[in-house]
Amino acid sequence: MLLELRDITAGYGNAPVLSDIDLHVAQGEIVCIIGPNGAGKSTVLRTVAGQLFPSKGDVIFKGETISTMSIAERGRNGLVFIPQGMNIFSNLTVIENLEVAGTLLEDRHALGLGIKEVLEKYPVLYNKRKAFARELSGGERQILALSRSILLKPDLVLLDEPSLGLAPIVVDMIFDQIVEIGKSGSSVLLVEQNARKGLSISHRGYVLELGRNRLAGTGRELLESDEVRQLYLGG
Repeated sequence: MLLELRDITAGYGNAPVLSDIDLHVAQGEIVCIIGPNGAGKSTVLRTVAGQLFPSKGDVIFKGETISTMSIAERGRNGLVFIPQGMNIFSNLTVIENLEVAGTLLEDRHALGLGIKEVLEKYPVLYNKRKAFARELSGGERQILALSRSILLKPDLVLLDEPSLGLAPIVVDMIFDQIVEIGKSGSSVLLVEQNARKGLSISHRGYVLELGRNRLAGTGRELLESDEVRQLYLGG
């Protein structure tokens, strides 16, 4: 088991958002968290990433409790968080963004090889490698953010709403890339408002409601669930 959340309660100040949450991600899995707005989906990712510390329960990563570990320590341990929206440095060039993302790599030669691999895989980034990130389209920015998984080759990638605000054709491309991330050896824990799309690429999924576990199952089971269809997939 790569990641386990055991009986997690967490939130902001004295206001808990999550209550007694349990979930796990196995090596090589893509796992999707869905639920209504305010369910606590993004709070789960922030707790795993180290932006929030749980008031109760344990976050266990690669067999080690990391509940009080810093964001940087978790990054060095193989955990990468790609948050919603502001996930790149707009005033840096594409190359500079990749160099900043690669600061977790102590081997500078490996960083150079990783950047080369990213630019070869994504010609759009190569063609705009000297452009400021603010000049990229929304889809290109998300590709740049996702390219960290190629650069760092983490054990676990946390993705918060990767399709938010993107055109349908770009959404398909982003989800194809998430599948590729999984095939490359990194596990993925994904929060996605587009529940149908998120579950369709996932091995398993969790449904949260009011900060608590409501349902869990394989991606297919949740897609075929009458309850999930009526509540979250539009019937």
